[in-house]
Amino acid sequence: MVSRVIPVDPFDLVVFGGTGDLARRKILPALFRRFCAGQMEQGARIVGAARTEMDDAAYRFFVREAIGEFDAAHARDQENLAAFLNIVHYVTLDARGNTGWKALAGLISPNRVKAFYFSVGPSLFGDLAERLYEFGMADGQARIVVEKPFGRDLSSAKALNATLSKHFDESQIYRIDHYLGKETVQNLMAVRFGNMLFEPLWNSQYVDHIQITVAETVGVAGREEYYDRSGAMRDMLQNHLMQLLCLIAMEPPAKFEPDAVRDEKLKVIRALDPVEGHDIVRGQYGADEDKPSYLEHVGDPYSTTESFVAIKARISNWRWAGTPFYLRTGKRLKARTSEIAVVFKDAPHSIFGAEAGRHRNILTIVLQPNEGIELGVTIKEPGPGGMRLIDVPLDMSFAEALGPDAEHVPDAYERLIMDVIRGNQTLFMRCDEVEAAWAWTDPVIASWEKRGDRPLVYDSGSSGPVEALALMHRDGRRWREIRK
Repeated sequence: MVSRVIPVDPFDLVVFGGTGDLARRKILPALFRRFCAGQMEQGARIVGAARTEMDDAAYRFFVREAIGEFDAAHARDQENLAAFLNIVHYVTLDARGNTGWKALAGLISPNRVKAFYFSVGPSLFGDLAERLYEFGMADGQARIVVEKPFGRDLSSAKALNATLSKHFDESQIYRIDHYLGKETVQNLMAVRFGNMLFEPLWNSQYVDHIQITVAETVGVAGREEYYDRSGAMRDMLQNHLMQLLCLIAMEPPAKFEPDAVRDEKLKVIRALDPVEGHDIVRGQYGADEDKPSYLEHVGDPYSTTESFVAIKARISNWRWAGTPFYLRTGKRLKARTSEIAVVFKDAPHSIFGAEAGRHRNILTIVLQPNEGIELGVTIKEPGPGGMRLIDVPLDMSFAEALGPDAEHVPDAYERLIMDVIRGNQTLFMRCDEVEAAWAWTDPVIASWEKRGDRPLVYDSGSSGPVEALALMHRDGRRWREIRK
């Protein structure tokens, strides 16, 4: 059942920040896996560009080391690795000056797709766009890939979009959110819109509430300066969790095409109600026996930046009126997991009596660490002695359902980078979508800044502040356990 790989036409891909952590961990290994899968035709060219002084040979050694560290299984294919390294080049380049730009322009073919991956800080986006235009590389075949954060508030997001749009059309700008490239996220759309079983039930009449959880076990080590300026709300909820919320809540698009899908996501964001102060819980992880607290990590005992946030959100439209969405994300929690749980309402009447208990169907979409979909159903407990009901899962993990084929499922960066080359923007955010998300997020942040609230301290390895539990308990609901 291995899917057929369709090669793409020869292309040039330039990775600005080609010696950085993202390139080393994700981008370069992803490109090598697509090369091994046969998706790159002869003539494709990959160019790393950064301030570091090195030549092609030195960069190829860097790429070899990165692939060996982060994709050891594929790195054992020495024949493919050698062939891949032959298409890799490097240019020493100054994003804010003229150094290296003529050399880069000389490497780029004018009559083919050329993608420029901005794997750098947002402060350099405008400079890179300007230089690409000045040196004749911003033609109709050019595409730019922009990593988050897309601003830190509405005004900066608008300014960033305006900067990029000076030299590139919206159809050439790919704002990447790797969550949207995950196999299970796309399966979410297949489950919703490809199965008559679910779509008639996907509304407030049958759904009690929806939970979205993105939990991490790591702290902010290595990202202290960036994270303390952003916090969990800006870093995770405004983009990753917002995108998951949109896919869960949106109306069926007329077609599975970029603007049709993004139009429906935009409608969801614009239908979000403002969030009241009592529907927000923020926290900071404390120290444990061998790990420092958040405040110790960032070196500021007075920091009010949150490493955890939980929010109760509501969508004011016909489909979801009255159905709450509970969103939470945090660092240094008990397990690394990302999941969406659609909790259906109780049966309107139980014929089995009070002793049978309350039972609900729950559809769980697990994004990490083990991608899969689970549906909880109610059955009779085996054995004599009356009708005793229990809940059991109908479980479909990709590893079990697809067998060996599961090993060949592309990761998020593989899929998204190749979508850029194909010109498919379905899984990328549009400028109005980004701005609408900030328009909803800014008042939430402003409300707690105005109150001067300090985040609540929670134990490392826990599920977050106990007050986050109360966010649901007062509604007669409970968070799902963060599963290891």
